[in-house]
Amino acid sequence: MHYLLLSLATTPTPLPSPTLREGISEDQVTPGLWGFIMTAFFVIATTLLIVDMVRRIRRVRYRAQAEEERLAAAAAADVEAADAAERASGGQGPGTVHGTSDGGTGPVQGDQRH
Repeated sequence: MHYLLLSLATTPTPLPSPTLREGISEDQVTPGLWGFIMTAFFVIATTLLIVDMVRRIRRVRYRAQAEEERLAAAAAADVEAADAAERASGGQGPGTVHGTSDGGTGPVQGDQRH
C-alpha cells in the first residue's frame, strides 16, 4: 500500500498537448456545425412549444372565467325575474304557503278528507 501511494505521489502528471492523439479527428471530439444546428433547432422548437402551451392554457382559463361570469349573470337575471314576477302577482308566488283557519295548510293533493 505504501509503495502505491509513493508511486502515485512521485509520478508526474502529463502535460496537456495542443494536438490530438493519432487516429482521432476533430470531428470525433467536437459536435461540429451539425451538432450546433441540431441543438439550436431543439432549443428553438422547445421554446416555441412552451410559448404555445402557455397561450393555450391562458385561453382556456379566460374561457372558463368568462363562462363563470356568464352563468353568474344569468343566475342573477333569473333571481331578478323571479322577484319581479312575485311582486307582480301580489306576493302570492309559487313558493307561498297559505294557511287555513284551523292552522293547517289546506288540503294536499291526494287528501281524502271531506
